[in-house]
Amino acid sequence: MNTKTAFFPAWRARLAPLQAAVQEIQAQPLPYLHHLFASWVPEAALQQDKQGPNSRHRLFPIRLTFWAFLGQILNPGTSCREALRQVLALFCLCQQGPSDEQSSGYCQARKRLPLGRLQQILGQVAQNARRRCPKARLWHGREVKVVDGSTVTMPDTAKNQKAFPQQRAQKPGCGFPIMRFVGLFSITTGCLLTAVTGNYYCAELGLFRRLWHYLKRGDILLADRHFSDYGTLAWLWRQCVDCVIRMNQARPADFRRGAYLGPEDRLVTWQKPVQRTRTIGRRLWALLAPELTLRMIRVRCSAKGFRTRELVLITTLLDPEKYPALEIAQLYLQRWNVELFFRDIKTMLKMEQLRCQSPAMVKKEFFMHLLGYNLIRAVMVETVRQHEVPLERLSFKGSVDSVRQYSIAISKAKTKTRAAALVKELLRVLASDLVPLRPNRKEPRAIKRRPKPFPLLTKPRQHYKEIPHRSRYRKSKPAKKP
Repeated sequence: MNTKTAFFPAWRARLAPLQAAVQEIQAQPLPYLHHLFASWVPEAALQQDKQGPNSRHRLFPIRLTFWAFLGQILNPGTSCREALRQVLALFCLCQQGPSDEQSSGYCQARKRLPLGRLQQILGQVAQNARRRCPKARLWHGREVKVVDGSTVTMPDTAKNQKAFPQQRAQKPGCGFPIMRFVGLFSITTGCLLTAVTGNYYCAELGLFRRLWHYLKRGDILLADRHFSDYGTLAWLWRQCVDCVIRMNQARPADFRRGAYLGPEDRLVTWQKPVQRTRTIGRRLWALLAPELTLRMIRVRCSAKGFRTRELVLITTLLDPEKYPALEIAQLYLQRWNVELFFRDIKTMLKMEQLRCQSPAMVKKEFFMHLLGYNLIRAVMVETVRQHEVPLERLSFKGSVDSVRQYSIAISKAKTKTRAAALVKELLRVLASDLVPLRPNRKEPRAIKRRPKPFPLLTKPRQHYKEIPHRSRYRKSKPAKKP
């Protein structure tokens, strides 16, 4: 809104009070989360642009929209209408009349949020958490990172289907668009360093290649067997990035060959394949080494009540004295943490099913979920730094619940001293509420609660005919009479 334009001199007197109200609201940290997370989010990333759609004085500037959007993420199920009601409540607090009660203005403001800024803030929060994390959490003084992929679904709209098509085996109108993504996490802090998205038919190796430049010299990468191809291992070795990866089941593990380093521990040599990996370009493939010397370790995992399993690991940590085989095996077991990280994001923050109707907004909603996850992780890291408790025993769900409640009290504090005392109390509560230590706990992937007996949608909804039933639905034809 620009009240200084020369084309509407008669409107200046009428628009001036409204502009003053807008500026007053912009100065107010509306979402209560701002008081707790402001030190983690760089203020410069939320400034208005000098030119373009985000340069005007609006009711929903970037800063206000960002914190309101984050409030929706950390309160799963919160609608845009509820976020708008927060703005209207602030209008009343400022003794101003309510504006438009429809949520379209806030939805348009969310569309104007620059995706690049969200990705920038995501990385900066992870870097800040890394700086505040105790050095004792490093492995041999080195940072350990883990990579893995997953999928999420979204509403079945024409635009979403075009950008993220559903599985080909499903009939049109009976499935949902699917987004595949690959994330790179830090084992040290649990934060997500970065993520890249694609449709369901994008290969995870191809998506991971777009994250290679986030791996720094001296890092250690953990990954499952899907990432144990020659091209990935050769590039990691070329960049002085060590790895501990489970060997792919398609490659035979022959411990009768190779240099002996210890029981079930060998040095082996892999030759460069003749056929190039599809996810690597021709120029990069030509730069890779013609052969690799790797260390192959076989680990037998046995626990009471569990089936004994064998894992064959491939690593570039070749020194058996500096890196004993048992320590490498224990390090690889930390790879399971990435599954817990995905559970925290997708299940605890309800990211399994995104709600936006267009591909552009789906990506923004996706990265806002990752940002909310990183901010909660940052609070957990600060708890570890101040109270010296194990990060693995801090409850992510408990942290989300505590942050939601304490942030309201922190925003109501009359002085900065009182707000700092509340933040200190929040960290003390998180440190005292540790998850019970339950090693080797059996948790089968099975659902106890039965779903409702509704039939499956096998045709588009407008063409589907409901199957007759009495007390329950039948998935097929009605039972024949005796």
